[in-house]
Amino acid sequence: MGNDVQELIDMLYNMVTDAWGLPLGAEKCVIERDKVLDLLDEIKAQLPTELAEAKRLVSSRAEYISNAKREAESMRKVAEQRARQMVDQEEIVRAAKARANEIISSAEAKANELKRVANDYADDALRRTEEAITEALNEVRGSRSRFRTASAAVMPPREQQNPTDIEL
Repeated sequence: MGNDVQELIDMLYNMVTDAWGLPLGAEKCVIERDKVLDLLDEIKAQLPTELAEAKRLVSSRAEYISNAKREAESMRKVAEQRARQMVDQEEIVRAAKARANEIISSAEAKANELKRVANDYADDALRRTEEAITEALNEVRGSRSRFRTASAAVMPPREQQNPTDIEL
């Protein structure tokens, strides 16, 4: 079908919402089992894709942080090298050390900010995925409960069916 999980859940929700109600059963409805099962199968098939996307985001975040750390380390090394070249002159050395510390602090602050942003992004993506999965699971549980209730209402219990009570 090519739909994402949220669209499939919406389709399932609409199917239940639009289903014919049973007489004297306001909370009971009739749905096409094959269509519901097909939608549930597709949701099950696509959840690993959604999870893989979340894992890719986490991996991407780690790579992003690693690149930021390499850039910070490179900036630190450049600052250290430059400071060594200025060792001969005391005032220049002090200025270089101060500038190197500023660069290091700036790089660390940048790396920390990048890490925080990447963590927030990954956490948000995982939160949305978790909410979608929870919503789908709750919808499936609700549909299953309504289906069981509807099935029980349609079929009388076996104890109430007595072959001698059948009129000919």
